[in-house]
Amino acid sequence: MLYRKFGKTNEEVSILGFGCMRFPVIDGKDNQINEEEAIKQIRYSIDNGINYIDTAYPYHGGMSEIVTGKALKDGYREKVYLATKLPSWLINSREDMDKYLNEQLEKLQVDYIDFYLVHALNKNFWENLKKHKIFDFLNSAIEDGRIKYAGFSFHDELPLFKEIVDSYDWSFCQIQYNFMDENYQAGKEGLKYAADKGLGIVIMEPLRGGSLAKKVPEDIQAVWDKSNIKRSPAQWGFRFLWNHTEITTVLSGMNDMEHIKENIESAKGAYPNSLTDKEISLIEEVKNIYQKRMVVNCTNCRYCMPCPAEVDIPQNFMQLNNASMYNDIPSAKFHYNNFVKGKNKGASNCIECGKCEEACPQNIEIRKMLKEVVKIFEK
Repeated sequence: MLYRKFGKTNEEVSILGFGCMRFPVIDGKDNQINEEEAIKQIRYSIDNGINYIDTAYPYHGGMSEIVTGKALKDGYREKVYLATKLPSWLINSREDMDKYLNEQLEKLQVDYIDFYLVHALNKNFWENLKKHKIFDFLNSAIEDGRIKYAGFSFHDELPLFKEIVDSYDWSFCQIQYNFMDENYQAGKEGLKYAADKGLGIVIMEPLRGGSLAKKVPEDIQAVWDKSNIKRSPAQWGFRFLWNHTEITTVLSGMNDMEHIKENIESAKGAYPNSLTDKEISLIEEVKNIYQKRMVVNCTNCRYCMPCPAEVDIPQNFMQLNNASMYNDIPSAKFHYNNFVKGKNKGASNCIECGKCEEACPQNIEIRKMLKEVVKIFEK
């Protein structure tokens, strides 16, 4: 296993982190974790060099932290950096922050958290947290030893990301990034911005929830097969990320022992800037093929916004494209219902006023395509 310095801290973190969001479960029930198997997988990973373990308050219906805590018994806690997250959406007062952190320490059965994140920041959560003195809470928790380092995870647009980075002396951040998402949310510009400020960078969704590794189309597999070094699509996704000097660790929600072994093997020799020009060109070729599978030629220019009915038109089309590009409707539907419709910005809000089509430089039949979004994700 290779290790990298975690931003401006002096900690050395494994380039592969274990994400505790997708443990094996019993009878398909998310809150019924197969504890024996999950503990076995975590401990195998630690025994083979992984030292960054990432969980969160809501994972597996609140059970992930409990099972993670059990896995870190018998001397394993001392071998790892433990990360968990403050549930931003549940905060209604300054006192709530202490309440949830103390509950998490109890669930994990630990005295402190190494890397504590303010979870899933977007504009609304951010404004609410500032109002309730999030910085005072973080300073207090560091001072009294309940957490060692403060960071945040992010789900919004680049300008807000930069604002948050500049607002506090963060040690690290966690962003979604992969070879298809270089211009999504924080994106490549945000990645470099945070790294230049000395933040450690943790990557989530390296394979877009598995979309870049499952159901790989034949024409894309044919591109991967052109390489002299044979790698699985998952291995290509990880190597793209590890090639970046700015990235410290890449999280994988591993729940299959064979996948764990493959990912650990992939991390061997994954030094920054170790991909050849030919390998980088293959990744670009794959990216271009995926992009040609888009069903809506939306460039996210946002000339159509704001919508009188508050439909986030580009985000609706992004999920429609994702379903087509990756042949993965369930994943796109999950993101649509949680991050678009769940914020009351879904396609079904459309009142068909047509103002968006008048402004669209791509001449997209927006009203027609929004009906397609409803048909696929809401019916």
